[in-house]
Amino acid sequence: MLKDSMEEFGSKLNRLIAGESLTRKEAKGMFSSVLSDEQTDAHQGAFLAAITAKGPSPEEIAGGWEAIYDLDTVKVDPQVSGELFENCGTGMDGVDTFNISTAASIVAAAAGVPMAKHGARAITSRCGTIDILEALGVEVEAGPLLVKRSIERAGIGIFNGMSPLVHPLGLGRILSKIRFGTVLNIAGSLANPAMPRLGLRGVYSKELVVPTAEAMRMIGYSRAMVVCGLSADGRRGMDEVSPSGRTLVAELRGDGRIATFDLLPRDFGADPVDERDLLPREDITEEATVLLRVLAGREGGPREAAICINSAPILLLSGKADSLPEGYSISKEILRSGDALKKLGEWISAQNSDPLAGAEILNALLDRVGN
Repeated sequence: MLKDSMEEFGSKLNRLIAGESLTRKEAKGMFSSVLSDEQTDAHQGAFLAAITAKGPSPEEIAGGWEAIYDLDTVKVDPQVSGELFENCGTGMDGVDTFNISTAASIVAAAAGVPMAKHGARAITSRCGTIDILEALGVEVEAGPLLVKRSIERAGIGIFNGMSPLVHPLGLGRILSKIRFGTVLNIAGSLANPAMPRLGLRGVYSKELVVPTAEAMRMIGYSRAMVVCGLSADGRRGMDEVSPSGRTLVAELRGDGRIATFDLLPRDFGADPVDERDLLPREDITEEATVLLRVLAGREGGPREAAICINSAPILLLSGKADSLPEGYSISKEILRSGDALKKLGEWISAQNSDPLAGAEILNALLDRVGN
């Protein structure tokens, strides 16, 4: 790939500042220069700020994904029965909750959906996907081959999006230095080493819902939902399906069409919950213990509802449920039966170079739950 000189990069940067969008090829080239650290820090920061302020186009999101996936992603091909699924949020949202998507993925895996997750540590929130799974005993600094084995054996695994074992060139370096949402959060989260074709993706801004769905169609997803949930007052966005208020949805359907609509908790057969009941605990071990209680079927209420609302679309898109209410009901049955906790145990064993160490962590947490 031809590399941009400082002058060429600066010229394209001026176009972004003026509100002009890049082609997919141009976006890939600029992202490649940033990932390779070939531009000054000032140019790199200005590029991410300018494209964010303008609002990324589907072509720019796809170009960013292509640069990260081609240049900075170690790829694997898990052998599973059925299509791989990923549920992931971009982070950088305005509603602080416990890690709903992680719990929803465990429920979906317990329902037989092969889950290839791709997540990161918390940057602006209290508890990122990697943080909570580390506390639960999953080996989160694992290389892609160990994650591949976990997906094949347990039906679920997670690639650490900020690890040099997964993205060796520059993604983690950049994400660790910024504290605002950019197109890199979206393009980076899409650069999953296993490249699933089914997905539920949460974005931090309602303006990104449709462009992200269009970009997912461009890069090869066959079915997907992109969501931005809103707080009960409608003023703040969350990168999940909202259990408290309205959710904006762009659904990529099997025929390639993208449909847009809103969802409310009642569309799942659920009552809205107070978002204050979804706040994470300050202590990560305490947070892990509370999550285990929900996965063990010992704690219903708002957390259970939030998880089921976010696992229901996964079951629908993967063909495990015929409707969102059915997906919600199946998810609740999985939690209350304890099957989700069993699936977590399988995951800890499969994604751990020392399964005994992982089992010890889980057993210590279970002792606190009271099993």
